[in-house]
Amino acid sequence: MNKKIQVVIAIDPDVDRNGVAYIDLSQPDRALQLSVLEFPLLIETLRNLKNLLAQSDKTYRVLIEAGWLNHGNWHLNPRDSKAVIAAKGNHAGRNQETGRKIEEMCRFFGIEYELVKPLTKVWKGRERKISAQEFNAVTGFKGRTNQEMRDAGLIAWVWAGLPLNINDSKNTRQ
Repeated sequence: MNKKIQVVIAIDPDVDRNGVAYIDLSQPDRALQLSVLEFPLLIETLRNLKNLLAQSDKTYRVLIEAGWLNHGNWHLNPRDSKAVIAAKGNHAGRNQETGRKIEEMCRFFGIEYELVKPLTKVWKGRERKISAQEFNAVTGFKGRTNQEMRDAGLIAWVWAGLPLNINDSKNTRQ
């Protein structure tokens, strides 16, 4: 029988610190938990969560942002030098390889996962990413966040089908 997913764990891969979001949809408040974890701690956390969720008989899904699923990944400015362009490509490639390694480890440990394309950047923040103020308004999250946390949180939020419209978020999250 195919059970409805109760827990969503989203990961924004990064070479140094991976953004991680956790939402338990079976809880009435659907509180969003955010963190940043280095790769080894992330894998250990995923293994522990898999075991804890299995004991509580909760269904879950790990979402891994997979930038390599995009047809193109251009972050170039016409004024960029060749060295800057190379550095940007190197950084994007390293982040994508981290995502592939997370996928590989999930597969190895039998952790259920799904690769998701990066969300379209339509926000008011730098490079059209979601700003802290927008993120808090949409999710109701209180506290400080960095871009990795917000990206992971937004992936979990959207995948779970929670409201993105700031005006609607107060009316539909009860």
